[in-house]
Amino acid sequence: MEPWRNAPEGIIDAHHHLWNRRRHPQPWIDPVSMAAIDADFGPEDLAALAEPAGVRGTVVVQSIRSEPETVDLLGTAARSELIRGVVGWVDIATAGVADRIHRLRAAPGGGKLVGVRHLAQDEPDPAFLRRADIRDGIAAVADAGLVFDLVIRHHQLPAAIELVASLPQASFVLDHLGKPPLTGDLRGWAGHLRTLAQLPNVSAKVSGLVTEANWSSWRPADLAPAVSHALDTFGPGRLMFGSDWPVCLLATGYQEWIRVLGELLAGADEQQLAQIWRQTARRVYRI
Repeated sequence: MEPWRNAPEGIIDAHHHLWNRRRHPQPWIDPVSMAAIDADFGPEDLAALAEPAGVRGTVVVQSIRSEPETVDLLGTAARSELIRGVVGWVDIATAGVADRIHRLRAAPGGGKLVGVRHLAQDEPDPAFLRRADIRDGIAAVADAGLVFDLVIRHHQLPAAIELVASLPQASFVLDHLGKPPLTGDLRGWAGHLRTLAQLPNVSAKVSGLVTEANWSSWRPADLAPAVSHALDTFGPGRLMFGSDWPVCLLATGYQEWIRVLGELLAGADEQQLAQIWRQTARRVYRI
């Protein structure tokens, strides 16, 4: 596949994963319903798909709560020209966040650490994002000059709004547009996303949408309202492309998602497309 016609300088994939299950088990993968990703995925697998699609740089994102996984991702990034940044994991709920970030930066590839993420979507505590210790941990991430990725479900958006507003010095990225309920009623999600987008210190990834739709029967039209609303609220200058590979393989292929998103962005002009495909990710993650 040729590079996307409106991204002649190349695409930045701001969200993908890599894992080796022997070194870092992925207990969240169900071998029956998620058989398509019940395998190992390495940097060579990524390059075989990304480079022919016109992707010239990527950001790899943690998948489990493990600092050793982050150390390995940094080491992989150190050996890769394609991987420009790593969004890793540290325990933001305990003291010493700054020290742990310092140790990660001292590891091979540590210069490619661009952000931290916590799987807040899986937290059983509905007040998790409102806790003082979590806010303090994220403040330490910001003090270290790193971005904090928000991976949440749509019902957690009100708490995320409070969090982002309480830390104006921090830079946040909302993963997967906050996981809109594409098979249900979008009105609540849409209202909360509009409120969140009014805060200047948060951007969002147009990623992970195919797996919020029906995996086997989704159509581009099912995703169009969410993408359109994101454009209307955040604007292209605060949106970035992400593949969410290999998770996207549950519903579509890497290059197919690029093609579909290109169709959904058909009304954008060249400057707007350049922002979404690469410039926002470069600016926000400083890659």
